[in-house]
Amino acid sequence: MSEQRFSSYIGGQWVEGEGDQADENPADLASPVGHYGTLDAARTAQAVDAAATAFPKWSLSSPQQRADILDFVGSEILARKAELGRLLAREEGKTLAESIGEAARAGQIFKFFAGEALRIPGEKLASTRPGVDVEITREPVGTVGIIAPWNFPLAIPAWKIAPALAYGNTVVFKPAEIVPGCAWAIAEILSRAGLPEGVFNMVLGSGRVVGQALVEHNGLDALSFTGSVPTGHALLKQAAARALKVQLEMGGKNPLVVLADADLDVAVECAVNGAYFSTGQRCTASSRLIVESVVYDEFVARIQARLATLTVGDPLEEGVHIGPVASQAQLDTDLSYIQAGHDDGAELLAGGRRVERGTEGHFLAPTLFAANPSDRIAREEIFGPVAALLRADDYDHALALANDTEFGLCAGICTTSLKHATHFKRHAQAGMVMVNLPTAGVDPHVPFGGRKASSYGPREQGRYAVEFYTTVKTAYTAA
Repeated sequence: MSEQRFSSYIGGQWVEGEGDQADENPADLASPVGHYGTLDAARTAQAVDAAATAFPKWSLSSPQQRADILDFVGSEILARKAELGRLLAREEGKTLAESIGEAARAGQIFKFFAGEALRIPGEKLASTRPGVDVEITREPVGTVGIIAPWNFPLAIPAWKIAPALAYGNTVVFKPAEIVPGCAWAIAEILSRAGLPEGVFNMVLGSGRVVGQALVEHNGLDALSFTGSVPTGHALLKQAAARALKVQLEMGGKNPLVVLADADLDVAVECAVNGAYFSTGQRCTASSRLIVESVVYDEFVARIQARLATLTVGDPLEEGVHIGPVASQAQLDTDLSYIQAGHDDGAELLAGGRRVERGTEGHFLAPTLFAANPSDRIAREEIFGPVAALLRADDYDHALALANDTEFGLCAGICTTSLKHATHFKRHAQAGMVMVNLPTAGVDPHVPFGGRKASSYGPREQGRYAVEFYTTVKTAYTAA
């Protein structure tokens, strides 16, 4: 396959960075996806300056203009979903089916926010004073910095960029270093969509240099970040120091509770899908499987049998269920947690080893440990195909275990009891709850986000995105 050169995009121009970084193919290290150059702090500042300069005019653009642009982008992504999905599969490692599905989701998100651009909410109220009218309107917040992760390199940028533009903001987008190709593909489509120069900018480079320069620039008005908890907390401190509006999504340690009355066929599929598909590299992954004692042994036998049917391999090959881990750094992290499981005395039930394939790649068998609630693998986010199985005495114990975490993104339960499902939906300490569904898998038109250490600031996606990307103005008029 041919290799591409990916460039940054600043002020309506493609900009070459310094050096020659390889865009790795995690399934075949000998066949990189492409190459790219990285920007320095000065070039990053130019991108913020371009966005800030473009903001006054763009903020007053018509909703129809913004809707047409976003609809164009969404339509092209959908038309090219197979091509873009193939790029994603090669670059990030998701299976081709998952990658095409993500590309389609990105297109749908742009088209959804094309519609939202035409229905920005407002209110007209009667004043408490006679002869006075009150109008409440929403205006764009300004120049928005977007820092996106590598695990959903099309969908997550889409659900940040699309609402930012829909509501009249300008954007500086910094993708993760290991997925420059998907970022470039989004930028290339946006570059032809009719946006004025400087409204959208994309900067390639490290978080240490480019990300830091972006956050420190005084021209930035808001920051939307998805990534690790330590980085999110560091950004929050910097943002607070200068009152920068900030939105953070930082991960999870999501429980899936399986009660004794559950349909175990459904429960096993929910567990396998949530814990291991997308190579477990989802912040909504079911990394803690909490099973009631009455069905614990049967569940173990069934999930072991199901895991034995999964094929790990090249994501472009037919019949592959789980692709490679996205990078060597992430593979090292996964292997270190597998060792931590052994060190803590957890019982290895499946996997726990690298997988050899025809090409050199980051292949890892789906791994399951029978663990204790205090084990590191049951408490810390791993972000790989590694799950911890916990035994619960009854429903109350299962709920307590589910909530015994610093995170609160998503929680799931498998049960045929309406009573327990209803109680769990109310009492699970999470921003999203799934009943008889995998914890990983959300719709693009409804809010996404969590509680506790998982999230900070307004929700993402759906009409709730307006809370972050706009500011409210109240105007009084004497009749």
